[in-house]
Amino acid sequence: MVRNWRLERRRDHYYKLAKQEGYRSRAVYKLLEIQKRYQILKPGFKVVDLGCAPGGWLQVASSLVGSKGKVLGVDVKPVEPLEASNVSLITLDVRNPELPKTVLEKMGGRVDVVLSDASPNISGVWEVDHARQMELAEAAFQTALKTLKLGGSLLVKVFEGEFLQAFIRKLKRRFETVKIIKPKASRARSAEIYLLALNLRSRR
Repeated sequence: MVRNWRLERRRDHYYKLAKQEGYRSRAVYKLLEIQKRYQILKPGFKVVDLGCAPGGWLQVASSLVGSKGKVLGVDVKPVEPLEASNVSLITLDVRNPELPKTVLEKMGGRVDVVLSDASPNISGVWEVDHARQMELAEAAFQTALKTLKLGGSLLVKVFEGEFLQAFIRKLKRRFETVKIIKPKASRARSAEIYLLALNLRSRR
């Protein structure tokens, strides 16, 4: 089973492309596609990347915000540091209630964008995996409410399932626009989608 998974990954176009272009993961192409369409990351922005391991999205964000921007990566496990001077890392569970306070301290105030590509350990039981993914998405949403500037944006990964529509409704109460996105770089058999919530208008 493990061998088959490895073979599939090696054949994967985006996996090969990431290796060729020096990215840490194939997931960068999901963020790059969304960035091309919506321009959510801009020079000088402060960005938080939740569930950042192995660091592919950090690489993209670091490049796009430039030397005047700042990127903070958060993951429950240690992540190999990037050479980029505008990226810092903390090892913390994204569900930790102290996270928003830590983000504000590390970033020197509120941020422009919160990204979350965090995923649970997959059990293979769909109802369990969906519930765990939505728990991580909820944690990202709560962090966004406590750390984003008004007008800021949240990009968060979710799994399709029974709790999704209620979560989308929560986003729509706080953000001006919510987009549902299935990037081309997502594997065809994956049920992951991304929610892009633009222009935070209310924290309550």
